[in-house]
Parts: sequence; C-alpha cells; structure tokens
Amino acid sequence: MIDIEKRKEIKERFRLLTDLIADPKTAADPKQMATLGPEHRELSEVVEAIQKYETTLSEVEEMQKLIDSEKDAELVALAREELDVLTSRLPKMEAALHRALIPKDPTDARDAIVEIRAGTGGDEAALFAADLFRLYERYAASKGWNISIMNRSGGVLGGFKEVVFGVSGKNVFGNLKYENGVHRVQRVPQTESSGRVHTSAASVAVLPEATDVEVKIEPNHLKIDVYRSSGPGGQSVNTTDSAVRITHIPTGLVVTCQDEKSQHKNKDKATRVLRSRLYEQKLNEVNAERDAVRRKAVGSGDRSVKIRTYNFPQDRVTDHRLEGNQKNHPLRKVIEGELHELVEALRATDHVGRMANA
Repeated sequence: MIDIEKRKEIKERFRLLTDLIADPKTAADPKQMATLGPEHRELSEVVEAIQKYETTLSEVEEMQKLIDSEKDAELVALAREELDVLTSRLPKMEAALHRALIPKDPTDARDAIVEIRAGTGGDEAALFAADLFRLYERYAASKGWNISIMNRSGGVLGGFKEVVFGVSGKNVFGNLKYENGVHRVQRVPQTESSGRVHTSAASVAVLPEATDVEVKIEPNHLKIDVYRSSGPGGQSVNTTDSAVRITHIPTGLVVTCQDEKSQHKNKDKATRVLRSRLYEQKLNEVNAERDAVRRKAVGSGDRSVKIRTYNFPQDRVTDHRLEGNQKNHPLRKVIEGELHELVEALRATDHVGRMANA
C-alpha cells in the first residue's frame, strides 16, 4: 500500500506544477516548459490512479460503517456484497498505482517520427510495409492522434519501399516505441500462382521527436539539395523542384522529403526528421547503458531484432518478446490497428525488467 503521506506529497507536487505551468512567465519560457511539461504529464497519470484508489478506499470505509451500524439484515447483506466487490478491486488498483509510480522514460510523452522500410521479399515486402502503415493509421485514429506523412517511396506493384510520417498526440512515443524492429509476414503473395506461402519483412523505426530547444542544428552543417519529386515507377508527381534532400555534414545523416508540393514545407518536414534522428543519437550516447538494459528486457530498441510475425494462413500474430498466453494474438484484430493488448503486455514486460534492474 502507498502510504497517505506519500500520496499527499505527490498531489501537492502536481498542484504546484499545475500552477507553474499556468503562470504566463513560465509559459513564455520554452526551456522551463520543456522541463516542467513532461513531469506534469507523468504526475497527472499518477494522481489519477491515486484518486481512483482513494475513492475506492472511501467507499470501503462507508460500507464498513453501514455494516457496523445498520440493524436491517437485508441491507447489511447487500452492504457486505458491495464491500466484497470493492475490496476485490483494491489489489488491482494498488498494482496500477505502483506501476504509475515507476519512473518513466522521459521520452515517452513525446510525439514520434515513424519510418517503415520494405526489407526482404521484394514487391511483397513493399505491400507489407503499406499494411503496417495502415495498421498504425488505424491505431493512431483509435488513440485520437494525428498523422502527417513526411516522405514516401512507392513500390512497382503498390505499397511502399519507404514511408516516413510524424505522429502527434498524448504519450505517442511511449506507446509506439515497442514497434521498433523487424516485422515479418508469412502469406501467399498476390503474385504467387501456385499458392505457396512466402516470408517477407519490413523494418520499423520509431524516433522520439525532438525540439529545436534540445537539438540545435547549425545551418553551415547542412547541405541542402532540391530536385523534382516523382511517384511510383518514376512517374512525375510535381513539375517543380520541390523535393528536398538534407545532408547533415558532421554525422553524414541524409533525410529526404517530397510529399508536399511546397519546397519550404518539405524542408521543414525533413528538418524535423533530421532533428529527431540526431536526438536519438544523442540519447543513445548519453543513456547507452540504460538503453541496453531496456532493450534486453523487451527487445524493442534494436532494429535488427525480429520482434513480430504476422502469419496469415494461421490467422495469428506472434510477438517474440512475450511469453505464454500473451505471445499470440488474432491477426485480423491486430492488422486492423487493435494494438492495445499487445502494447499493454509489452509495457508490463518492460516494467518488470526495469524494476528488476532498478
């Protein structure tokens, strides 16, 4: 049980942060907001768990008082039934509160940049990459998130050789980070006449989106090229030089964006992707040891790791980081964007690993 003094301390800190963020002077300071905002969002979840827990505790006390004071046997029996229900909820609420108190990865509350690339499997891999994109579109819609495509390169038969998009909303990176890695599909391709099952793959990289406050990009460190954007099969989608390629000279990172008709918009989107990639490098350098522990626990950080298999003949999705009855899920539900159960199972596994290595 979380003692009452600890709960009071958390609620008081949350109230203080709320007042600070509401202060116009704080709101006008990007660096201070970048520090206070994530802590406020994290504590809001803890306070919500505390309020639910304390409400149930209060209801338990009221039922117990009613049982002790009531003379009507029928009312006492009803109160005992209600007390049993309320008491049975407390262990789960305590567990939820303990999970909420586990220090979160500070990047969890951030927006994200997602990069999907077709891997082995040729045209079928490109079609699978498009399936994954639609899966994340549906998942984002169910969470009330917004998606903005930054760059895409089509395959010959449709699908994507590569698609890069931004996702904004509440706790985006904290949910999508578990998608990092190689996704494998087993199914009969559209081009297969003999009905033979093929195995193809696509890689997914999820980057926490950085702000210009955290990652300053020097203009003289950039080589910017503009060119005419093109669609699948070389078909022109724009008659002006609106596509942008940015090379970050110190690191050699290259980012392209051609989805917008405006060169200025493409440059802005490419810069966002570059900033996020640089931020990821910075995080990996500073937190290499911590990341190694987390990646070992959930296998989600290393993009070379096969994390999930989508088996169409068996109508099953297998997440290779999970065990027991959490390992397999109905394919049709997952492919339609119902990732909630998978994410919760992976988050629980992550929490266990982080507590063990705390």
